[in-house]
Amino acid sequence: MMNIRARMAQQTANLRAASDFPKDDVEASRQGNDKPKTGPGMAAALAAAQIKIQELESRGAQSMLLVAEIVPNPWQPRRVFSDAKLSELAESIREAGLLQPIVVRRVEAGYQIVAGERRWRAHKLLGLEEIKALVVDCTDQDMAVLALVENVSRDDLSDYEISVSIRRSEKEFPNRKRLAEALGMSRRGLYKYLAFGSLPDFITTDLDITPTLLGGNAADSILNVLKKHGDNGIAAARVLWPEVTAGKLDQGKFAPAISAMVQRRATSTSARERSIEKFFSGNTHAGSITKDVDNFTVKIKAGVLSDAQETRIRQVISELFNVGPGKEVI
Repeated sequence: MMNIRARMAQQTANLRAASDFPKDDVEASRQGNDKPKTGPGMAAALAAAQIKIQELESRGAQSMLLVAEIVPNPWQPRRVFSDAKLSELAESIREAGLLQPIVVRRVEAGYQIVAGERRWRAHKLLGLEEIKALVVDCTDQDMAVLALVENVSRDDLSDYEISVSIRRSEKEFPNRKRLAEALGMSRRGLYKYLAFGSLPDFITTDLDITPTLLGGNAADSILNVLKKHGDNGIAAARVLWPEVTAGKLDQGKFAPAISAMVQRRATSTSARERSIEKFFSGNTHAGSITKDVDNFTVKIKAGVLSDAQETRIRQVISELFNVGPGKEVI
């Protein structure tokens, strides 16, 4: 049997973005002629997933299963389930019962949810021991792709949760171009979600708990800033991140704040490591001695040295740096 990777490659092998087609082809499509074949888009991908679930349901056997024997879909990206919405669903189930069974598949330790995790959680909230379920055959690849298209289409999912779903399912597509086309996204839009996967652990750890802390645009900007500033950027981000989690720093201002802190620290370090000492001849400013990490510079104003003093300075330099006979001190 063809696996999901091969099927997806077959389905998207000839697809192109609409911008790739000549204007004449696009104009022909507007006039009712054959429309250029482009990527299926999110709506089509979601419809395909719903059809797949319906096919699984039609072949599944309905049973009453123990709630305790069921575990969530491991590809489920959702980190936060609304307590209020779960309570509403639980109350509806208490009053009218479960109208639509959840869909599960058999695994070694019991059953794994294919679709219907909120209904299962509502049963747990009510303290019910059993739940109506359809037991189906479903591969790991199908589980990943179904979770992907179902969750990406949800308005109430955060960009980070969508990112988790995309990154977990990325291996099921032959390349990122096909993945973007199957989701109806531009590749630039896809990379916005993939940016989360390259953020430091101290950020993603908090996003696992509160996924709404950062949107995709902010994540993309942060990643670009961290790439630009390297370790200095990560150090600044570590200092500033608690302000984002506390709501004191807007996520959209986080990346600029990192750059600003890196620049301030560089300026401050340079200032600390650079010292200037002025010297005088009587009341007249004669010159200065400047020392920084790279240079030790002595500047003497023209006209303040006598010939004898200049000769003496040249002799001192010759002695310090072993300038031999015949070698001029410039």
